[in-house]
Amino acid sequence: MRAILLFAISLLSLFGYSQNKETLYDFTDLPQSLLLNPGADVRFNYHLGVPFLSQIHVNAGLKGASLYDVFADDGRDINDKIETTLNTLTSKDYLTATQQLEIVSFGWKSKKNEKIYFSGGIYQELDVIGYFPKDFAVLAYQGNQDFLNQSFRFSTISGSAELLAVYHFGYTKKVNKSMTFGARAKLYSSIFHARSAKNKGTFTTLETPQGSNIYQHVISNADVTLRTSGYRGLKDLEGKEIANKLIGRALLGGNLGLGIDLGFTHKINEQLAITGSVNDLGVIVYNKDVETYRARGNYVFEGFETPIQFSGQNPENFLDELEEAIPLDTLSTTYVTMRPLKFNGSVKYSFNKYDDGTCNCYLEGEQPPYLDAFGIQLFSQFRPKRPQYAASLFYYKRFFSFLRTKLTYTIDDYSYNNIGFLLSTHIDKINFYISANNLLEYTNLAKARGASLQLGFNIIM
Repeated sequence: MRAILLFAISLLSLFGYSQNKETLYDFTDLPQSLLLNPGADVRFNYHLGVPFLSQIHVNAGLKGASLYDVFADDGRDINDKIETTLNTLTSKDYLTATQQLEIVSFGWKSKKNEKIYFSGGIYQELDVIGYFPKDFAVLAYQGNQDFLNQSFRFSTISGSAELLAVYHFGYTKKVNKSMTFGARAKLYSSIFHARSAKNKGTFTTLETPQGSNIYQHVISNADVTLRTSGYRGLKDLEGKEIANKLIGRALLGGNLGLGIDLGFTHKINEQLAITGSVNDLGVIVYNKDVETYRARGNYVFEGFETPIQFSGQNPENFLDELEEAIPLDTLSTTYVTMRPLKFNGSVKYSFNKYDDGTCNCYLEGEQPPYLDAFGIQLFSQFRPKRPQYAASLFYYKRFFSFLRTKLTYTIDDYSYNNIGFLLSTHIDKINFYISANNLLEYTNLAKARGASLQLGFNIIM
């Protein structure tokens, strides 16, 4: 059990970040900003992402602890460090891991109306979140002898994972000099999904009147559910067969869903602007390759510290009795889940006007770009237990026409010293960008609570 717990803490220490892309949001020099706000004020004639290379995004981290807390070479016994970390973590701590790969990306300005910009593409996304099962981690590591009459809650078991492909098409319109509005339609094709949430019931150990070392172990009102889609069809496959199956699901052969993104940019005046967006307002219907596992019931047994070790009975008898009292049902019914809804917003003040003579801004009735800007960004995302939040201060700097940068300072669930940086180069029509955050923690990744990296290549004109 201790080895399992050590693995769980290590896993928590390796993953744990939300889908916040604070360096990329409202960075309108890049077409990828349209994925975060379809109403971004972009000025492209067209763009084309290099296939499979236009956006590569990965992040990892943890809310609550780090690898250093357990594996630091500080002379302390590792069991003491595990116990300290276990006492520090709560059922509100969680891991999240997100990965995105943009497969196709394109966009063009309408020939009939130059105030309209169309954009579309396909990307693959992996999204995982798991809350730390505090009660049962304590039970596994410390046992139940010191926790008589204390209930261990099944509700602390909660998490979800999804791998999917997203087909999208966006519409961005500059309504007037002050307002830009946009919308993006999405078609989801789920490759794999698993979710366990809103579990109920308790496990409690009571001391009985028969004397010391005789206990009554009570499972009360247990109702634990795990929904899966895409797992059953892979169980009997191997190697290439699995790969072909996953690719087929990505090519609209999986469970399908619909969603929409909405966003706007409003310029209060020439230099001050506010933006806002909502992403992944949608659902997926799971009706293919579905298996739901559900255990419900009550059970009471008497014995010593653990139910399998009490004398005079065969462990198999106990397991048979437990399965009879709390049967595990396997269902194949359709279910529906909402996508993890995300909100973004910002206030930006631009200054230091620059005109290199290449944009023909005055002939088109537009103002030349600004070299500098600063402001604040806000982010939130719905999650199974509670929303996640983040707030960022940012500074944007443009060095002539070929180099643009953005520096961010973010406060979120994981850290109060998250420094991020984005660098974007524009040489003729070729664009390359790279971004990372939590830069201060890169000197010792074992201490890091999180890290994020994204990069890509585009052709922009």
